[in-house]
Amino acid sequence: MQCLGAEYLVSAEKTPGQREWRPQIYRKCTDTAWLVLFFLFWTGLVFIMGYSVVAGAAGRLLFGYDSFGNVCGKRNSPVEGAPLSGQDMTLKKHVFFMNACDLEVKDQWLGPTALCVSSCPEKQLDTLEEVQLFADINGSFLCVYSLNSFNYTQSPNAGTLCPRLPVPPSKPFPLFNRCIPQTPECYSLFASVLINDADALHRILSGIMAGRDTILGLCVFTLALSLAMMLTFRFISTLLVHIIISLVILGLLFVCGVLWWLYYDYTNDLSTELDTERENMKCMLAFAIITTVVTAVLLVLIFTLRKRMKLTVELLHVANQAISSCPSLLFQPLWTFAALVFFWVLWVAVLLSLGTAGTAQVLEGGQVEYKPLSGIRFMWWYHLIGLVWTSEFILACQRMTVAGAVTACYFNRNQNDPPAHPILSSLSILFCYHQGTAAKGSILITVTRIPRVILTHVYSTLKDPHGAWSRGAFRCSYYCGLPCLTRHLHHLNQNAYTAAVINGTDFCTSAKDAHKILSKNSSHLTSANCFGNFVIFLGKVLVVCFTVFGGLMAFNYNRALQVWAIPLLLVAFFAYLVAHSFLSVFETVIDILFLCFAVDLETNDGSSEKPYFMYPEFLSFVKRTNNLNNARSQEHKDSLPNEEGTELRPIVR
Repeated sequence: MQCLGAEYLVSAEKTPGQREWRPQIYRKCTDTAWLVLFFLFWTGLVFIMGYSVVAGAAGRLLFGYDSFGNVCGKRNSPVEGAPLSGQDMTLKKHVFFMNACDLEVKDQWLGPTALCVSSCPEKQLDTLEEVQLFADINGSFLCVYSLNSFNYTQSPNAGTLCPRLPVPPSKPFPLFNRCIPQTPECYSLFASVLINDADALHRILSGIMAGRDTILGLCVFTLALSLAMMLTFRFISTLLVHIIISLVILGLLFVCGVLWWLYYDYTNDLSTELDTERENMKCMLAFAIITTVVTAVLLVLIFTLRKRMKLTVELLHVANQAISSCPSLLFQPLWTFAALVFFWVLWVAVLLSLGTAGTAQVLEGGQVEYKPLSGIRFMWWYHLIGLVWTSEFILACQRMTVAGAVTACYFNRNQNDPPAHPILSSLSILFCYHQGTAAKGSILITVTRIPRVILTHVYSTLKDPHGAWSRGAFRCSYYCGLPCLTRHLHHLNQNAYTAAVINGTDFCTSAKDAHKILSKNSSHLTSANCFGNFVIFLGKVLVVCFTVFGGLMAFNYNRALQVWAIPLLLVAFFAYLVAHSFLSVFETVIDILFLCFAVDLETNDGSSEKPYFMYPEFLSFVKRTNNLNNARSQEHKDSLPNEEGTELRPIVR
């Protein structure tokens, strides 16, 4: 057998109108222009990163800052024109407002003076003597830096340079490390001004930072759940499938109930006065509605496909047999997870820097205000697109790596002598030749995913011949080009990655080839493949359900001063991507096996010169599927293989 990377000639007979095949080389650079485009896009991201580092100050958001341009808990550089700037605040980590009970906003700037202090006064201070005593004992100075503590009771300017008496008790809170007053009336006024007049982005970022420990813990929890679910699918059985489906149903119903309960709790809370609480309430309603709809759809699909359970377990056993021939496939998602985590941490760090990018302007009295720079909003959108495209690109690289390894093991004459290091070989070929295909496919599949589903459903509905209205609408859609558009969008799926690995063709050509050969040779196995992927998708949903439930319980504890609905959404997104990166190994292996099976039928005829080859378990599964499928053709009945295979042949176009 020729190894992967050699030239493959077409041996199948040509059909009328079919183009003649030329020798294809596996190691061939594809979609180079898209690789250049992806490189240019990342050049823009690098520029944004550099700009955020230079112009941003994430420390102001992470640690808080005073009215004179000093970041609390840090050694600061002086600001020209601000004499009280540039101080060493290493030991002063909390932000204290001198008049916390009388905040006001002037030109989007908080009027009362903010200071960096080492500790917040936990007891009420009624006189300047008590303020001075608090400073001497705790080393926390509550008056402006220019006034020494021994002059608190002697200076005639103490009334303007020290906080208004009485100073209410306060406690530190991780929202910008501020000292939050504890008296009810003062707390309400302080929170309503400070939170409601803050920029929406800063409220979201502050929610992320306030719950950063919770987010980190949920990410670790998601990783453990994904690993456990991957091991479950590795040793899958009918009982385990029933348990997974039961847990998914219970998890979805429980999360729906919790979301509706939280929304009811918000609507009946008479103290809901802050913008953050109102935003959380709106997000809870949206989450509850979406989760309810998703739960209803999944329950209907589970009830409809319940009779395919045994066949699905057999299909997963076939996938596990392929994984057994290349056990390193189970460890491959780890580097994908590491790459995703590294990129997401970098992305969040840049986002924090962009959110604090601004130029220092000195006001009267030496106070400093940071004015947002122009063009920041555009950079946020560009940064968001970078998050989606790069994440999908990393997952596409994983798919192509798995495709190369499984293809090498499938098309191997001697099953007792598997290819050496298939994962490393596939990775080297990916990075040398197919990064452009991964870049192109990751953006095209992402952009066309929702329109493809909608147009396919509309076209299938209009194609139904029943009813005069349906026939008329179908004719109109035909003349408007809907069938052509649907056909072209239907090609754009992840099978194109496997076809590109086998043939060394560009993404669009590979997508057409994969769709054509699958429709011709393995369309009777589509239903089994879909339900197998559906069960794997339920495993991902189970991971997300447990993660979201943990997030609901954790974030709801401090819901007043954080927009925690957005961090919860980010955690859910992260949980799904992590679960997808681990469980998609089984989904990818199944899709690749079906495509390899179609190529096998297309390029071999079962004769002694060109015998088929596939795993015995796969052969048993195909026979069982054909017996259950009344619509199978006689050609597929007669062409079932029972011998070992030979060389890999390219997909016929």
